[in-house]
Amino acid sequence: KVLGQQNPGATTLTALYTVPALTSAIISSVLIANRSATPTAFRLSIAVAGAADNDKQYLAYDVAIAANEVKDFTCGFTLATTDVLRCYATLATLSFNAVGVEIT
Repeated sequence: KVLGQQNPGATTLTALYTVPALTSAIISSVLIANRSATPTAFRLSIAVAGAADNDKQYLAYDVAIAANEVKDFTCGFTLATTDVLRCYATLATLSFNAVGVEIT
């Protein structure tokens, strides 16, 4: 199931998916699409219990993505209630889609 979709503003750390109350979630993949003819970069992080941004949270940091490219960040990790998957784009031309399963 699609758990979250975002098109974050340039250089803005943005919540892609927050695990609802009384739920855990398995994120199977995050797809990142560059809708532009200009290369850019992205970041992905997990904030346990919605914690403030911290270097230790990053799964991917300033990963290059070519013009009109799609990257499939395959993961398979489990998140607990209130954990937040966040995304960041150097330019506002990236679409992020998180897919997985919620368990209640």
